[in-house]
Amino acid sequence: MKIFFAKILKFIKLIFSKFIIVIRFIFYVPQKWSRYKKVILRILHIFLILIIFLGLVDMNFLWMFGKSPKLNQINDPKQKTASELYAADGKMIGKYFDENRTPIKLNEVSPILIKTLINTEDVRFYEHHGIDLRATLSILWYMVKGEKRGGSTITQQLVKNLFKTRNNYSRGLLGYIPGIKTLIYKSKEWITSLKIELFYSKEEILTMYFNTVDFGSNAYGIKTAARTFYNSKPSQLNIEQSALLIGILKAPTYYSPISHTDRALERRNIVLGQLLKYKMISQIEFDSICKIPISLNYSVENNYDGKAPYFREAVSNYLKSWLKEKELNLYDDGLKIYTTLDMGMQQYAEEAMDEHMKRLQKRFFQHWEGENPWRKENGDEISDFIDNIVVKTNHYKNLIKVFPNQKDSVTFYLNQARKMRVYTYKGDRDTLLSTIDSIKYYNTLLHAGFITMDPFNGYVKTYIGGINFNSFKFDHVMKSKRQPGSTFKAFVYTAAIENGYAPCDKLNDIPVTYNYIENGKSKSWSPSNADWKFTGSSVTLKYAFAKSINSIAVQLTQKMGWKKVIECAHKLGIKTKLADVPSVCLGSSDVSLLELITAYCPLINEGYKIEPILVTKVTDRKGKVLYEMQPKKERVISEETAFLMCQMLQGGLHEPGGTTQALFEYDLFSDNKTDFGGKTGTSSNHSDGWFLGVTPNLISASWVGADNRSVHFRTSELGEGCKTALPIYGLFMEKLLKDPLYADYKKKFDKPKIKISKNYSCHTYFHKKDSTISEEPETNEELINE
Repeated sequence: MKIFFAKILKFIKLIFSKFIIVIRFIFYVPQKWSRYKKVILRILHIFLILIIFLGLVDMNFLWMFGKSPKLNQINDPKQKTASELYAADGKMIGKYFDENRTPIKLNEVSPILIKTLINTEDVRFYEHHGIDLRATLSILWYMVKGEKRGGSTITQQLVKNLFKTRNNYSRGLLGYIPGIKTLIYKSKEWITSLKIELFYSKEEILTMYFNTVDFGSNAYGIKTAARTFYNSKPSQLNIEQSALLIGILKAPTYYSPISHTDRALERRNIVLGQLLKYKMISQIEFDSICKIPISLNYSVENNYDGKAPYFREAVSNYLKSWLKEKELNLYDDGLKIYTTLDMGMQQYAEEAMDEHMKRLQKRFFQHWEGENPWRKENGDEISDFIDNIVVKTNHYKNLIKVFPNQKDSVTFYLNQARKMRVYTYKGDRDTLLSTIDSIKYYNTLLHAGFITMDPFNGYVKTYIGGINFNSFKFDHVMKSKRQPGSTFKAFVYTAAIENGYAPCDKLNDIPVTYNYIENGKSKSWSPSNADWKFTGSSVTLKYAFAKSINSIAVQLTQKMGWKKVIECAHKLGIKTKLADVPSVCLGSSDVSLLELITAYCPLINEGYKIEPILVTKVTDRKGKVLYEMQPKKERVISEETAFLMCQMLQGGLHEPGGTTQALFEYDLFSDNKTDFGGKTGTSSNHSDGWFLGVTPNLISASWVGADNRSVHFRTSELGEGCKTALPIYGLFMEKLLKDPLYADYKKKFDKPKIKISKNYSCHTYFHKKDSTISEEPETNEELINE
């Protein structure tokens, strides 16, 4: 090994000695030459040395100088550009970005802004080819005078901003030497500026510059800066505004008009002085504008600004695997993402949720006034509920570090009120609360999710993941999974119809005991009805589904086997693994709202499974289509089964005691132009309220509940899905159908296109009688089915 390194060292010495000989030969000056010739030759030598040095820098000779921009990078420069999200109508609803930059064309920039830039930063911009020799040589003169002046042209500044030539990644071995470091990055900027001037016109260079520069306040590029500081467009900027923005470029933090108004004003007036100097404005204009105080319409845009924030977050998750596969960055690559969201519908949905949840939350507070709502299944308060949450907070962990083994001190500070901002339905509120009280408050809040889809193509029309994105970013449409309660019965009845049953078939509403084996152990399950009563009557499946009678759903499951119910649910669109137990038929297994609405679509669209579609198309910044989604259909149930289940869903409104009849409280039926159907759901102890609402060409789903399942209403009168979740749908459809723009959604369900072999034209009527057949007599009505 030593011999090997010795040979390598010997070879390097040989190469270096030959290099020295060549250099001496090149720079040899005959002594007989006159002084004049010698000076000329020395100047040529210096020029040659400069050329050689720049060449060595550009090629990063022996890794001493660091990377320089390559020709392909100059030809197609990459810059971090915000990706834009568009609604179905083509209007932008939000952005994703690390650097908030949206490129524009030069004809979208105010002429005075262009003049202000050139006369401030590079007055000979149209005369040089990337390097202003006069300005560069003047730097030496000012250095002799002890003054610091910049000599970078607009092109050189563009290179610095575009290729980050002063970053560590391109430093090289010599870049760690202070003086040499400056010479190296300046050399790179000179070389690259010359290349850019060869490839691009002056107008293109200005365009790139305006799209590249950092104005501070997370505003990259002139379009974002104009909106951030003035809520304006670059084409609308006046002289005073242009001067301020160009002035900021010298040092965005130091001259920030937000943090340092006095410095920004002084710098603005210096820029105005440049316009005066080069006769872009008159003395009168200069004097007048200089007296104007800085006036801004300031608003910093962040990733969460814009409309439909839960939907925007869902889109980023929706595209995650595709972006990874294509090696694209959602936040940097300037993608244009076209979505299915209908902003008119979205607005009505947000209004409906806000109106209902305000009322519901008030009702919840009144229901639990003076008591804590976190309860065990038997109704007793969970004594350590708050303690179990407190120990997970950062505040508690920090107190434990400060006061180890001092429980009293920790408790004292946990109960000490301090300033904090809390969410309320009337807006965020500044108040004084202790950590304990804030935890208690937030755990009494109810949350919600709502989504609307076109059942035929899967296009998501509305998407609301929670009550307030800024305060609660958790998505209750896609990420939350809770017990769906009776909404799951749709899969029981679908499986039953697929296995030979008909809507008009009858079963007795009687107690049922389901014996089964779980994990090798014999078990028995005897569920009750929601009202804890059994009528003993013979009822149609249509009526049982509408009234949500548990005993009938359990009997059907018992006859078919619960595995058929699970199989049917998965076939229709439920992806979550379901518990392999009989109680699955009553919705005991957690699912998401997105899964549930997807699995209901085949019941409306003639039996086809579809996938929810949030994005229809993605293009790159130049308009090239990178991704295009076409709806895909797969038949999973027969057309007859789908038609019959659609009839069953409508039965919730027409059958006596149907759980969907709460929709009659809303102005939906006055013109008799629209058919509705639906299914409510309520989980154990009223922890979750659900509603699936359908019309011929629209399906919506809503969920309401607290974050913790032990927090809920105590009575079905208050906590059922028809009271908690259905009103969001009712208000939404009421608003939607009143809007003439959505007249197409006023529609009746089509008559069957095929021959229906099973009887579905049965309706249940009530007649009085003396007593009931029941485990516990409690009614005086007899069911007669026709």
